[in-house]
Amino acid sequence: MREVLLLCWRDTGHPQGGGSERYLEEVGAQLAARGIKVTLRTAGYRGAAKKETVDGIEISRAGGRYSVYPRALAAIAAGRLGFGPLRGIRPDAVIDTQNGIPFFSRVVAGAPVTLLVHHCHREQWPVAGRLMGKIGWWVESRLSPRTHRDDQYLTVSLPSADELVELGVERERIAVVRNGADDIPVGVDIGGADTRTVHPSVCVLSRLVPHKQIEDALETVAALRPTIADVHLDVIGGGWWEQNLRDRAHELGIGDAVTFHGHVDETRKHQLLSQSWVHVMPSRKEGWGLAVIEAAQHGVPTVGYRSSKGLTDSIVDGVTGVLVGSAEAATADVGELTAAVNTLLLDPETRMVLGEKARVRAGEFSWKHTGNGVHEVLAGTAAGLRTSGLVSPALARPGLEHARAE
Repeated sequence: MREVLLLCWRDTGHPQGGGSERYLEEVGAQLAARGIKVTLRTAGYRGAAKKETVDGIEISRAGGRYSVYPRALAAIAAGRLGFGPLRGIRPDAVIDTQNGIPFFSRVVAGAPVTLLVHHCHREQWPVAGRLMGKIGWWVESRLSPRTHRDDQYLTVSLPSADELVELGVERERIAVVRNGADDIPVGVDIGGADTRTVHPSVCVLSRLVPHKQIEDALETVAALRPTIADVHLDVIGGGWWEQNLRDRAHELGIGDAVTFHGHVDETRKHQLLSQSWVHVMPSRKEGWGLAVIEAAQHGVPTVGYRSSKGLTDSIVDGVTGVLVGSAEAATADVGELTAAVNTLLLDPETRMVLGEKARVRAGEFSWKHTGNGVHEVLAGTAAGLRTSGLVSPALARPGLEHARAE
């Protein structure tokens, strides 16, 4: 395999870029390190170069939120004819990222396509408006599975694979390669008794967009203040929903108990995680939940919703963190979230045990491992083969998988 084309609506430099973009670029960097030519086609945004090379990946940018799709298809077609920003492109394999909507690159790619789906967006489409939501869900649930009925699928968790099966995708065509995680930056103290804040502290590491439901973390802190007066919430990350969250914090009377740190660099992110007692991930939907593993690197357990699907894979309930609510719940139960956070803040022994087991499990994930897994999947497609199940799973540590089975 000599050349790979990656397609995604955003890259990590985009103001709204997040975990799914991070996954694709880390995979691209791993492939490039093997000597494979890697091209990423994505959308443009203010201040971004139309073309640049990052970590061995040749990035080509053009188009906006919706126009990125037709412009990418046109660029691929033109490139195969020898002109345009992707001129001369001859991929042996293509990763088409479906963030709700795929690129439908199989029409012009001239190479085997692997559809990367982090999770299904049924619960998120309403945010786009009634009409766009209906169209988007029809594309994701009906048109895309039919169009890609012979293609390889790639996802990041076992629950996401189950969702794809529910949409009619054969399990034999679904490979699962979990997220990796970077090492803790040099110079940052690893989370422990010496790094924790004196006061009870909760953190949220997330993009600030509606479906991440950061409001639930705010309501949790508001509910805890009468009994844990000095509890504090650190919101790590930025996004267009931030002002709404700031307004909500003031409405709840907890403006002084919440710090919005905005987008921070890796060093500052890990410093904040190392100081925290408990990490909360109140997302409506997650494919995996990279922040769970990053918090776990510092011995910080995560509390999240079982209905988010992906967190049931990244969190071993009762072992590395806590899942609340029903898997089928249409709405989240903030009361249960609050009760679980309250228990962990007031029970240092349980908090420490969960955190240390989370730290052990976090050590099983690396981007090198993820890159190896995706390379295996793509090499298979180039050879006309299909891959299914968990690819190159991390080695189970004693006690963790046993606890999961219980």
